[in-house]
Amino acid sequence: MGARIRGGGSGGRGRAFDLRRTAVGFVFLALLVCGAGLAVRSAAATAERHPVLAGICLLALAAGVVVFLRVRRGRRAAARAAVAAVEAAYEVVDAALEEPAVAESAGLPGAEGADHMADDLDPVRPVDYAAMDPYDFEEAVAALCRRDGCTDAEVVGGAGDLGADVLATTPDGQRLVVQCKRYTDGNKVGSQDLQRFGGTCYAVHGADTAVVVTTSDFTEPALEYAEQCGIVCVGLDELGAWSEGAAPPPWYATAPVEPAAGA
Repeated sequence: MGARIRGGGSGGRGRAFDLRRTAVGFVFLALLVCGAGLAVRSAAATAERHPVLAGICLLALAAGVVVFLRVRRGRRAAARAAVAAVEAAYEVVDAALEEPAVAESAGLPGAEGADHMADDLDPVRPVDYAAMDPYDFEEAVAALCRRDGCTDAEVVGGAGDLGADVLATTPDGQRLVVQCKRYTDGNKVGSQDLQRFGGTCYAVHGADTAVVVTTSDFTEPALEYAEQCGIVCVGLDELGAWSEGAAPPPWYATAPVEPAAGA
């Protein structure tokens, strides 16, 4: 009888021990699930910027696997799982650390590669000025002036502008007066256009440098008059060269010349 009582007590202790192990297992399982979720979120959010941190999260997950398997399956299975998890973590970290070097060697925008690409890109792009309407053309010319140092350039064209579409001050302090002629191809700026502008650009607007910019070209009489009056003529080809940085701004093309008396 005494032997049976001891046997029953031993069985009760075995059942109590199994219950404790099961409870511990569920606790570690919950910790493992939470750790896995945090690791996945951290890896997804920071892997690109912080690859090392993502590797640490994976290592923490591997540690959780080790603890859980030691309780549930034994040391041998835990060791195999730990080795596999650690190797996977190191592979992720190594691959992430190698990406900047590969991007740099391939000329891709990674770290210093992005700076080199930015330096190699040409910021000046061809612009189709002939496709603009007259107001947009005036704004584009004013933008070119501001780009090249005339920070106060503004569009003043409109009814009663007396020939001035853009007014500005050049970097060396000259009063710049620009007339914009958004003409179609084949419709050249004539001498009468230049004469009207020449009669107001100096006397009315006080120009030190007077410029006429067109999306077309100039007739020979217009060019002759402009030379006499010191007006700089910028045709479509010259405008494209100025816009793309292949030619200096028109206020550097020639020294301002006061118009002849009676012009």
